[in-house]
Amino acid sequence: MLSALPRLQDVFPAARARPLPQSSPRQCEPNRVRHLSEAGRPGIVVGLAAEARIATRFGYPVETGGGTSAGAEAAASRLVDAGATALISFGLAGGLDPALRPGEVIVPQTVLSDGVTRQADRSLADRFGGLTTHTILGGRDIAATAVGKRRIQGLTQAHAIDLESGAVAATAAAHGLPFVVVRAICDPAERDLPPAALFALDPGGAIAPWRVIRSVFGDPRQIAPLLALARDARTARTALLRLATRFEAERPAG
Repeated sequence: MLSALPRLQDVFPAARARPLPQSSPRQCEPNRVRHLSEAGRPGIVVGLAAEARIATRFGYPVETGGGTSAGAEAAASRLVDAGATALISFGLAGGLDPALRPGEVIVPQTVLSDGVTRQADRSLADRFGGLTTHTILGGRDIAATAVGKRRIQGLTQAHAIDLESGAVAATAAAHGLPFVVVRAICDPAERDLPPAALFALDPGGAIAPWRVIRSVFGDPRQIAPLLALARDARTARTALLRLATRFEAERPAG
């Protein structure tokens, strides 16, 4: 069991870095990335420190919400206070639609949160490959089981879920700003999340290693599902990194 623990860090890549300082739907076509004009400067909200490290490649301010809806709302507000003219929700998402597989990048046209539906900005989305015909649910809690995901999907018809996008969309609406969501699917609809994946993060979006170790020692049966989740997370992060790297390479000089 001990030999597997180092590989479990792939489930929680934030363990390797501190959080950044606080200041038939179609898949996204990443080769169509375009760039915002200098007249508008968006801010990016992520949940985890590992997502923030990827998001910084876009060259825009990044705030980390710590993996909670309330934290994402605070992060979005900080960006608005700092002068952001648009908001981007960026990172991983859980699949609700079984057709969405790990590593698929979506730019949902609709965000559903607290019974309110908000439309993403088409022009802003074009910078990230264009809107996809998905709806993402802005959840308050993690959808941890396949049974729970099926229930949520049946009730909402949403294709994916995360904990940041609802708060980002609501904050943007409150300030009259455009927003967009850019998310890679991590855990697919049929994947149950092991207990260690549910309470390992600290409020800053970084890992508390002792929590994972204690959970795994308490129930070693988690190791196999944690390693499966690690593969999914690695695939999703790689997809986001490809998008960000392409954006970075194509950004106009100067």
